[in-house]
Amino acid sequence: MGVRSPLSDVDIPDVPLGDFIFSEAQQRADKPALIDGPSGRTISYGELAQGVRALAAGLARRGLRPGDVMGIFSPNLPEYALAFHGIATAGGAATTINPLSTADELARQLSAARARFLLTVPPFADTATAAAEQSGVEEVFVIGEAEGLTPLRDLLGAPDDAPDLRIDTAEHLVALPFSSGTAGLPKGVMLTHRNLVANVLQANALLDSSEHDVVIAVLPFFHIYGMTVIMNMALRYGATVVTMPRFDLEQFLRLHQEHRATRSYVVPPIVLGLAKHPLVDQFDLSSLDIVMSGAAPLSAELGEAAAQRLGCTVLQGYGLTETSPVTHVSPHERNKPGTVGVLTPNTEAKIVDLDTGDEVATGERGELCIRGPQNMKGYLDDPDATAAMIDEDGWLHTGDVAIVDDEGYFSIVDRVKELIKYKGFQVPPAELEALLLEHPDISDAAVVGRPDEEAGEIPVAFVVADGLEPDAVLAWVAERVAPYKKLRGIEMVDEIPKSASGKILRRELIERMRDA
Repeated sequence: MGVRSPLSDVDIPDVPLGDFIFSEAQQRADKPALIDGPSGRTISYGELAQGVRALAAGLARRGLRPGDVMGIFSPNLPEYALAFHGIATAGGAATTINPLSTADELARQLSAARARFLLTVPPFADTATAAAEQSGVEEVFVIGEAEGLTPLRDLLGAPDDAPDLRIDTAEHLVALPFSSGTAGLPKGVMLTHRNLVANVLQANALLDSSEHDVVIAVLPFFHIYGMTVIMNMALRYGATVVTMPRFDLEQFLRLHQEHRATRSYVVPPIVLGLAKHPLVDQFDLSSLDIVMSGAAPLSAELGEAAAQRLGCTVLQGYGLTETSPVTHVSPHERNKPGTVGVLTPNTEAKIVDLDTGDEVATGERGELCIRGPQNMKGYLDDPDATAAMIDEDGWLHTGDVAIVDDEGYFSIVDRVKELIKYKGFQVPPAELEALLLEHPDISDAAVVGRPDEEAGEIPVAFVVADGLEPDAVLAWVAERVAPYKKLRGIEMVDEIPKSASGKILRRELIERMRDA
């Protein structure tokens, strides 16, 4: 039977994402669309719309064809939106990459995505060049100047030469972020034009973004939350987006004050800072109407503490990369702290027993399953993983344990899946385990998440090895992964508990941590 959204369905137009996002750009031609927070450099809506078409023209001239993939390896900058939509307008798909990635991690994603081109920034030029050589990328472009790389400005063509494409919006990919899903190594999540158009409309039915809003974009655009909820939703409805290349609390607060920000889309560690850090009292945040938290669970107590201190509403939402991402948002006027809110329009959910797969009664725990137009097309080149995630009836199995109350509000109470969320970033245990087993002195290893007030979860490892000190293992891993993937603890053990089929019994390890 399932649960349907309490909101009426929204009409989803059959148009490419760029046409949808920039449909009113010329009416707002002089309004600031994107502002670089540190420098104040501004791109207006008119400049952005023209720049997108100019980039699409240049990419088409360079040989980018519908269905090709281009990587974006950059922190948040105004040019990120220009690049993302320029690629889309040329018929390509953007594979968005964590700017903290090492050359090897970057190369793996570019190879898996079969990316033809890559865009980066000068500080990442060496990493991008090394990864391009490993992955077969044809050309690396740079925002600005870097030796040996083609400046982005040299790629721009005439806006009128942008290709006029006829695409199937339900099939044609526009974004290819990578996610570990419920388990395993990162996989390319195939998101179509229709997926993202639908989800902007669905999310905004509850968030009601408008041209009067100013949004601080501290959440990375490479992540589906920043991509859809900040970059695309804000630009669709005419808001001004102030970008931050990295999180710094003082700068974050200063930009809110300077630009009179009305919306702040964040993750729980930032909510913690807003609730407790003394620096907050030095800034005027009275313009804030909504703080929206996602990507990891937010407790009712922490959300309420931040709301009382800031004098605004702190909402929580829920979603996955595989759902574009938004499936739930707590309504502004009917917020229920501690819950992720109600289903977005056009969305169905059901909660099923973890063992039988049968639906459970209202108020009982089970795995949350989602069905709606925001569900991904599937995982790139991985039909088995796709079939494991989306069943034959179209239900996407989230791997999260949830409860729904009699008013239709959902709470996420546990996780079936193995994925660790460190400050909102995905840390796949399988990836760290594979790396640990590359060490010549480590015979077995398992990685689990340990609850942490500031980070949400931290990755810790149980390691079987002779003659190794924990600090040496921590240092060895830290040299080989992005900072957010670093192990934050090591326990040396005699063996890793496993099932008869060889699957790591992670719950035993988690219980061992709790009992320690």
